[in-house]
Amino acid sequence: MDDAARPQIYLVTPPEFDPAPFADTLAAVLDAHPVACLRLALTTGDDDRQARAADALREVAHARDVPLVSTDRSGLAARLGLDGVHLTDGARSVRKARKALPADAIVGAHCGQSRHDGMTAGESGADYVAFGPVGASALEDDRAPLDLFQWWSETIELPVVAEGRVDAEAIAALLAATDFFALGEEIWRDDDPAAALGRLIAAMG
Repeated sequence: MDDAARPQIYLVTPPEFDPAPFADTLAAVLDAHPVACLRLALTTGDDDRQARAADALREVAHARDVPLVSTDRSGLAARLGLDGVHLTDGARSVRKARKALPADAIVGAHCGQSRHDGMTAGESGADYVAFGPVGASALEDDRAPLDLFQWWSETIELPVVAEGRVDAEAIAALLAATDFFALGEEIWRDDDPAAALGRLIAAMG
């Protein structure tokens, strides 16, 4: 697959990390591979920790022209000059986020396996929707099906992100049906995240 047709990489931070050392690791990954967007996915409810992490990552990401979005925290994104927000509650908060953020901010919505939620998010002003998880597990019914991505890519112009348990098998299946692969723990749990990301990119052919 040529580079123009290949899905782009949407990088997601670990749910817990120390900002200073992780910023160095992130810089190495961004220097090794092209990344379209970075999502701050720190799960702490501590606003100061969120802000310190955002400050550290914004410097690394923006130096490489990679936008940084927050998870569910539109106020944080607006206050710290981040590039937007990724919403985990489907379409429910899209309109509110649109009002809270500048007109050019990125607003994305994770819609699980719901075609209806995805369409509603798009109608409400989302810039992309994410479906997932896409990788195999013991619970097959929690997996976003291939035909959802195929239908979306054939019918809807809004970009779609595949995320959750992304592996080489999922990449091969979804290669022609998604615009982005969101990768997080798939690479961060590896001793060499840049190499791990390189292997997944190689699976795109």
